[in-house]
Formats: sequence, C-alpha cells, structure tokens
Amino acid sequence: MKYNRAYYEQNAPLVSDIEYDVLFKELEALEKDFPELKLADSPTEKVGSNISKGFNEYKHKTRLYSLDNTYSYEDLTKWYEKIQKQFPDIENIEVVCELKIDGLAVSLTYENSALVVGATRGDGVVGENITNNLKTIKTIPVNLNKTIKELDARGEIFMPKSAFEKLNAKQKKINGKLFANPRNAAAGSLRQLNPEITAERELAMFTYAGILNDNKYKIETHSQMLDFLKSLGFNLNPNYKVCKNITEAIDYCKYWDTERYNLDYATDGVVIKINRLDIEAELGYTSRAPRWATAFKFPPEEVSTTVKNIEINVGRTGAVTPVAVLEPVFVSGSTVQRATLHNFDEIKRLGINIGDTVLIKKAAEIIPKVITVLEHVSKNEKEFLPPSECPFCHSKLIPVEGEVNLYCPNTFYCPAQIKGRLEYWVSKDCMDIDGVGTNLISRLVEKGYVTNPADLYKLTVDDLMQLDLIAEKSAQNIYDAIQNSKTPELSRFINSLGIRHVGKETSELIAAKFLTFEKFKNAACDSIQQIEGIGEKISDSIIEFFKNEMNIQLLNELNKNGVIPKETTVETTEKSLSGKVFVITGTLSTTRDIFEKTIKNLGGKVSSSVSKNTNYVLMGENPGSKVDKAHALGVKIISEDEFERLISGSERN
Repeated sequence: MKYNRAYYEQNAPLVSDIEYDVLFKELEALEKDFPELKLADSPTEKVGSNISKGFNEYKHKTRLYSLDNTYSYEDLTKWYEKIQKQFPDIENIEVVCELKIDGLAVSLTYENSALVVGATRGDGVVGENITNNLKTIKTIPVNLNKTIKELDARGEIFMPKSAFEKLNAKQKKINGKLFANPRNAAAGSLRQLNPEITAERELAMFTYAGILNDNKYKIETHSQMLDFLKSLGFNLNPNYKVCKNITEAIDYCKYWDTERYNLDYATDGVVIKINRLDIEAELGYTSRAPRWATAFKFPPEEVSTTVKNIEINVGRTGAVTPVAVLEPVFVSGSTVQRATLHNFDEIKRLGINIGDTVLIKKAAEIIPKVITVLEHVSKNEKEFLPPSECPFCHSKLIPVEGEVNLYCPNTFYCPAQIKGRLEYWVSKDCMDIDGVGTNLISRLVEKGYVTNPADLYKLTVDDLMQLDLIAEKSAQNIYDAIQNSKTPELSRFINSLGIRHVGKETSELIAAKFLTFEKFKNAACDSIQQIEGIGEKISDSIIEFFKNEMNIQLLNELNKNGVIPKETTVETTEKSLSGKVFVITGTLSTTRDIFEKTIKNLGGKVSSSVSKNTNYVLMGENPGSKVDKAHALGVKIISEDEFERLISGSERN
C-alpha cells in the first residue's frame, strides 16, 4: 500500500514499475492462497488515487479501469490464446496495438458536442473535476466537429519531452522546484488550482477510447471508434496499428522497444486491445481491469555509471541507509544521480565501493536500483565498511536484533531524526499541513526554531518571516495551516506520533476501539491486543512509547499548545447489522470501501473469505468463486438492491 500511495496519490514512485508489478503479483497470489488475510483496502481491489482537497469530486458515468500487464512475450501469447480458445469459430482475433503513454488518465464528458466535465481517473469511480484546467490544453476539443448528443472520451495527459526540458530550464532560472521526469511535471501542472499555470505548461493529450449512448453510428470495432474520435477533432496517437494476430502484435512491441527513444513523449509499453467490441463485451472485466486488454511493459533499461560517493542517510526512526551518489547518467527519460543501496548487507552482497562502475536499471523513469558491479576500481581496494557513528550527531550506531539496519540511538537530539519526524508529522496521512515541506523544516531545524512537533505550534508569523525567501503573505498562510491542524481526527494524530510498528491502518483500528486519546494512552497491554490484527510486538511498542519521559513531555507540550485530537464518534442507536458477517464479491456500483464502511458503521463485519460464520455474500457483476462456496455452504447471496433494503430495515434476517 505504501508503493501504491506513492505512485497514485503522491506522484512520487518509490520503486520501478517492474518491482511494483512483481510485488503486486506476489500479493495477488498470497491473497488467493490465504484469503482470510486480505485487507479491505488492498491494492488488488483499487484502481487509482485519492481525491485532492483542492478540487470537487466527480462520479464518472462509466467506471475507469486499470490494466493488467506483462513483461514477457510468452505471457502475452498466453493471454491471447486464452481468449482465442473462448472463440474457436474465429481463426484470428484482431487486436489493436497502441503505445502506452506515461501520463495521467482523464475522462471527458461531452453533451450536445460541448465539453461539460473533465475529470481525473481518481479511484476509477470518483475523480477530481478539473474541467477548467483541461480546457486550457490545445489538443482537447472544447467543441466537437459533429453534433453528438452525449459522449465520454478517455485520454492520457502528458508533457512532451521538449516542453519538460523548457519547464525545468525556466524553474532553474528562478530557483524553483525541478521536476524529476515528464510524468511528475504533467501531474503537478494538471492539478494547479490556477488554470493559467496549467495553460503555461504545454500539456497535450492522446485520446484512446470513446463511449457513446447509442450505436447509431454502427461502430463495431475499436479501430472504427478511433477513426470516429479523430473525425470529431480529437488528437490520437498516430502510431497505433491493427494487427491480425498476436505475432504481429509482438513484432509491433519489438519495433517500439528501441524506436520509442526517438519520440517527443515518454512511453513505457504497448496496450493491446481486442478489436471487436462484441468480443470485448462478452469478455467483460475483473474487479480492477478489462479481460479484453493488457499492457506489455518494455523491459527495464540498464545503464552503466560510476559510484562517486556513498552517503549515509538517517531516517526518523534512526535507521541508517546508504545511498550511492552516481556520475549523472540519462536513463529512461531523466537524469539519475542517486540510488539507494538499502542497507550495508546489500553493499557487502554487491561488493560495491566508491569508484566502481555499476549497472543500474530504471523502468518507466522511476527511482533507479544498482543491479551489479561491472568493474571494481581496484582489486586491492578495501571493502566499504559501515560507519561506526551517526554522521549527523556522532552517536555510536547500534544493531537491532532481527533487523539488517544499524540505528542511531540518539532519538530526540539527532538532527536527521528530528527532521524526519517533523516531515512525517506534517505529511498527508498524518496532520496534513499544507505549505510545510522538507525545505522549510530543514531551515526551521537549522535555525533552532523547532526541535519537535510541539514547537511548530509556538511559531509566529514573524518567526517564519525570519527565514530566507518567505514573504509576509506566505508566512501567514503557513502559520494558518499549522494552527488549523490543531484538532485532527484521532486516527491521524495517533499515526503522526510515529509509534514504532503503528501506521495508518493500525491507527484507525486503535481509534475505533478506544474513541479518545486518553483511553488509548492509558490502555493496558491486553486491552490493546484485543484489537484484531494487533499482536504482542505492536502492543509492547505502544506501551514503551507512553512510558518514555521525552514522549510524555512532547504530549504535554502539544496539549498545552492546543493540539487536541477529536473524539472518535460512534452511533448510539441500535446497529441494524450488529453481529452480521459479510463477504463482498464482484464489481459494484461504487468502490468496495464504501460498502465496507457502511457495514462497519452499522455494526457488521466484513470478511475476505466465505465460511460457515458468513451471514451474507454481497454480489456484484462478474463475481468470483466466493459465490460457489456460498452456494455450497448455504450462505445467503444478496444483490446491491437487496443490501439497500436490508440496511434500510425493510428486511431483517
């Protein structure tokens, strides 16, 4: 979930596409083998990102799905042959190959030929209404060339490489933020609250799909739909191709694997779609992706470079991480200068040293990874040894039993840990304080203004104006954002404290159990362990946190400065689903999270697997094997309409 949020919500991926996809497939396999362990908010059930607070929500008329993908031609062939077997009367099923643009998916709604709503994909069901921003993009028609009563068009917003280079050159001149790659630049530009800024950024869009209310235009294939969209004035990628079989599709992939570098936009693969719309309709969808389309991802690019230095980073928990500083090298659309080495065991495994020539890989313009050492600077060179002390506070580093990392034990006075904890405190999943980022925190700590989160609430506008380049208006906005964070939700406040082993999901469970911070703070170990999913390791960590004198002092200071979390409220009325266990399967009218939240709010429980203890299986479209198991065990299966009647009280069992 950490990597899912980083990519979809923060537009700052932490691992390469191929690493993410491998982990995703491992998760799918684990959930299949151990369904009882599947979490409600698992990435396998989600499509995209959360909604920014700066834009209004928009519920899509037709859901936007993600794509399954593969990195091998063998798997691509298996996908095609599986479909071919379902339609034995068709000798060769045509497919359409389109370059997979590395950008952001959007939906455009037209009524009477005019663009009325433009929205981001969001989670596939609900996105952000960014109509005014999208209208500034020249390749998006505001009015269509023909009279069309109703049309939903789908496209990918991207920033051309040439525009990306111009933008970063401009940012550099004004000492502004440099964007890591075109996708990040496009994401930042598209979500500007001021459309004039979006207009300046030279974004573009390739349209790849359209949905009509009726079929009076007699469109029977995907390629015909593309031609129709072009006639309406939409901008299509000119490099799509209709292929009569999978062999031709693979040839297309092989051609663009190398030819893509000559394009002025970033592409990380090929989308292969069944051309016939009637076959598409019959194949349908899984919970997150169409069965009639898949994406072939180009293999990760591997480039050699030199290790100029190995730096040591210290995070908020005190964990020490080595980072390779590289001779700048261009990889998959961006210049790479740093790569994490994870831990000192990894350095030893690779045998890496300063001056070595290494091979790095980076799929889809994301953070690089050192694969191997190609050439050692000298065979007689001594191995790189872990430091004995923290580079920031000079405390002696210590190992922790059962972990590979070394730790700085100077928890409350190490400047690196102080900065890390403050960055975590203000982050989106914690106190969510706008305008307070890494650079500002570094300056506050270096000036001695802030040493812990409580100090943030003591800052004045004048204090902030003492920092370089902060004007009065900006200082006032930052001050207001800090003050407005004083009454957070209980779960956010608990998460913000950075208690070891306690993250966002665990914080939500704790808040639901104890309702107030005082009850949580004074809870006994066995009371904490009564929460499903919390064991001895987490409960011991919580107890130790509240015993620590420095933590007690921090909590007192926060309270003194008016930082008081809200009480978590529960319904006092009778819970209509109290004690009932639900299992959800198939695609419903809205996200699964909404149904789970409704069930839990009414006293029910949601399980990932059907058993004799299950009371209801809530079934949507394209249900899985859970329905068969429910039939076998005699568990009642209900539709979405029946569920609505159940919770309204018209049906009680």
